[in-house]
Amino acid sequence: MIDWGSWRSEPILVGALVLLGWLYALATGPLRARLAPWAPFPRREAARFGAGLGLLYLAWGSPLDLIGRYYLCSVHAALDLLVLFPAAMLLLRGLPAWLTEPALARARPAARLLFHPVVASLVFVLVVSGSYLPRPFEAALRSDGWRAAQAAVLLAAALLFWRPLLSRSAVLPPPGYGGRLAYLFATEVSLTGVFTYILMAEHGMYPTYEHAPRLVAALTPYEDQVLAGVLLSAVSSVVLVGTLGLNFYRWYQADQALGRGPVNR
Repeated sequence: MIDWGSWRSEPILVGALVLLGWLYALATGPLRARLAPWAPFPRREAARFGAGLGLLYLAWGSPLDLIGRYYLCSVHAALDLLVLFPAAMLLLRGLPAWLTEPALARARPAARLLFHPVVASLVFVLVVSGSYLPRPFEAALRSDGWRAAQAAVLLAAALLFWRPLLSRSAVLPPPGYGGRLAYLFATEVSLTGVFTYILMAEHGMYPTYEHAPRLVAALTPYEDQVLAGVLLSAVSSVVLVGTLGLNFYRWYQADQALGRGPVNR
């Protein structure tokens, strides 16, 4: 039923990923002498960026995407989590500061609004929540164009969300540790409500999975949906609460080094 050797090669998907990789290689290679002549080639950043692109292709181009799109809601949720967390984080960590600072400086007023933590959290929660509403979810399952648009918006929202936490920008510095904790807590609470709805729904929300052949005979469509809700809720909580704990620890270390108790830096 599933050809595990079949990987998608649509021009839109492959072309977009290849274009991103080519632009990155061009900026960090031949154009580096013009953008940042003092900077060496960013080997670590390039490896991270390449790994992020690889995860995107795994999520969108591997046979797992077919399983998530036509057979199992839980696999669909797992692949979305792959994009929202490790892929988006690797792509951001793969961007050297000298590559993004000029653009931020030129568009500082708009960038300050777009990357504000309140805006970033709100957009992230709304996009993730909206993508799991039955009507847009089903539309993405049945239309390649809608699926591509949904995937692009989901990735953009994830990049926007992680930017206040992973930024090393001097033009638009990240919020202090106290602000980061509030940012993560608010996002976690908001997403928990959305994922709990999927988890606790008393009926199947997505007709495609209700009528799909069962790849796992012991897993009913409703149980598969519950499993998707568990994955979304548990994994997002582990990542967000873990990131919150890490930032609190770093806040504590920074203030201990200065010989005072935790205050918002």
